[in-house]
Amino acid sequence: MPTTVPATPVDLDDAEAVARADRGGVLRSAALAGAQIRATAAAVSEGALSRLDGARPRAVVIVAPSGPARRAAGLLSSLVASAGVPVVVAPATPPWVGPLDVVVVAGDDAGDPVLARSVDSAVRRRADVVVTVPDEGPVADAGAGRVLALPPRVRVLDIHGFARHVATMTAVLAAVDPAFAPGDLADVADVVDAESARHHASIEVFRNPAKSLASRVAGRRVLVTGDGVAATELARHGASVLLRTAGVVAAASELADAVAVVHEFGALDAPGSGGAAQDYDPLFHDDQIDGPRPTEPVRILTVSIDPDDSSVRRRVAVLGEVDVVRADDLSGDAAPELRPTPEFGPVGPGAIAPSGGEAATTVRHCLVLAARLEAAAAYVQLAGGR
Repeated sequence: MPTTVPATPVDLDDAEAVARADRGGVLRSAALAGAQIRATAAAVSEGALSRLDGARPRAVVIVAPSGPARRAAGLLSSLVASAGVPVVVAPATPPWVGPLDVVVVAGDDAGDPVLARSVDSAVRRRADVVVTVPDEGPVADAGAGRVLALPPRVRVLDIHGFARHVATMTAVLAAVDPAFAPGDLADVADVVDAESARHHASIEVFRNPAKSLASRVAGRRVLVTGDGVAATELARHGASVLLRTAGVVAAASELADAVAVVHEFGALDAPGSGGAAQDYDPLFHDDQIDGPRPTEPVRILTVSIDPDDSSVRRRVAVLGEVDVVRADDLSGDAAPELRPTPEFGPVGPGAIAPSGGEAATTVRHCLVLAARLEAAAAYVQLAGGR
């Protein structure tokens, strides 16, 4: 019979122990978000999308059935309401696609039959097709020599492909609609790298935003909320990363929903679930006599890209103890030290807006916060000895 090896918790302040525990390379994979963006920038500079320059398609259709690609598509679609080109997100190539459209087929599984059929269908209908799936297997065969290929150049775990998908989709949208220019993707990569540097295993918990989040999430039920449409899409990615990376069952919702629950029920805990009891002893607890076992309060993370920090603080005040996950410095330089607070978690000294328009700023914020959430999930996994 197989034996079960007990998990050995890891002290996150012990950099050597963290490195030894990371046998699957999850922390290294999470740190390669900037490298993925830089590789995409290099491919674009080499002319990977030159066929689209100056094109004005009827629509850009993003085919992303699942995973990080689906969440990246949801994020981009939330940012293009004012774009000059309609953007449609679909699980497969729609039947109305034609020569006037651009189709982006995005995913991480080169053997996915849905992606392969979507590529073949879009090509047969003479649309301009961009494929961001790894260049191998049935998907590559379906589009061989007939598509614009932007396969991954930096290999990471599938769950960490979000940054690449956001970068490639953003590059396609910028090619067909200059008004949606994210700025220089290489500069965006520098900003994300600066964020990843803050998550290094050698940096202590109180100065490391990813470790700080991990220490507060570990062993708790988690609700990840977003303070706007784009932030909510990012919250969904954070919840998925916690599940896939660390096995943490986390819910995702709009911040407004969490606030409404508190107003209606007084707390986020379900009726009858019980709160954490000081005299609870699992050895002598009897469910029939003592009632339901007490549970730890829900740990709430609020992802925010609102430049007005005071506005976010006012909105989350009703929720009690909350960690507000914000990108406070987007200059690309070494970030200032965080100032943890018991109510709001890590809060920096003030937002610094990068050059570029509103879309560029939002994309940078989201990629920085995605890198932090992915690193935090990695630390949760390692801290639990998984």
